Amino acid sequence: MQQLKIVEPLITVYDLEATPDDGNIYELFEGELSVAKAPSLKHQELIANFTIILGNYLRQNPIGQIWITPGVIFDEYNSAIPDLVFIVKERIDQIASGIHVVGAPDLAIEIMSPGSENVRRDQIVKRQTYARFGVKEYWIVEPLVEMIEISRLQKNVLASIGVFRNADEVSSPLLPDLKFTVKDVFRK
Repeated sequence: MQQLKIVEPLITVYDLEATPDDGNIYELFEGELSVAKAPSLKHQELIANFTIILGNYLRQNPIGQIWITPGVIFDEYNSAIPDLVFIVKERIDQIASGIHVVGAPDLAIEIMSPGSENVRRDQIVKRQTYARFGVKEYWIVEPLVEMIEISRLQKNVLASIGVFRNADEVSSPLLPDLKFTVKDVFRK
């Protein structure tokens, strides 16, 4: 006798839009739902520090725009809520003119939350999804050890170009002449 395999239906971004807001963070990867809780105060402090650093830079160099925790829709079955994104000016009208970013931002920044599922999601699932849809740069910030890992898109893979700590200087070809240290991000 042949066994029937029960297949769970894939969830779409349209299904997510129809659900009531309960304060959790919902993301989709290959039609599978990923749920995260509200970020900690430290997590939010780091987002604020990045916002100040990048915001000050962009006031002097208006080459694009940052958004904090925007909904990013890659396709019907893949959506994420990065902590911070940057999109170059030339692409803003193309992918960020509605209520969500629809398409790959140029830069995505994720602040890691504790827990093995969060690590798996940010280090593996999001890295693969972001690479597949063309995010040019991905910064993973690890609060527990005060470090930033920067990955750049190379041949459809977000490859790590380095891990930065303490007084290490962070820069990006997406943000010419921007320079700051890891200490600047973790400053209280």
